[in-house]
Amino acid sequence: MADQSLEEKVKETLEAFRPQLNADGGDLEYINIDDENKVHIRLTGACGNCPMAVMTLKMGIERYLKETVPEVAEVVQEL
Repeated sequence: MADQSLEEKVKETLEAFRPQLNADGGDLEYINIDDENKVHIRLTGACGNCPMAVMTLKMGIERYLKETVPEVAEVVQEL
């Protein structure tokens, strides 16, 4: 389990990214950070079944998180 300050940074960063998803009718749900510093999220709304969801996840959310919180190893989508 990730330390609390790392989790807080990740949640704050995801909140900052959320309006971009909301603009397209989507959203995200934070699930957890595992022992390998992989952030697990669930894309919801329009993003949940969008064919571009993987692109949004990797090139959008993951890239932004890694720039802001370098400890993050990867972002993983939970279904």
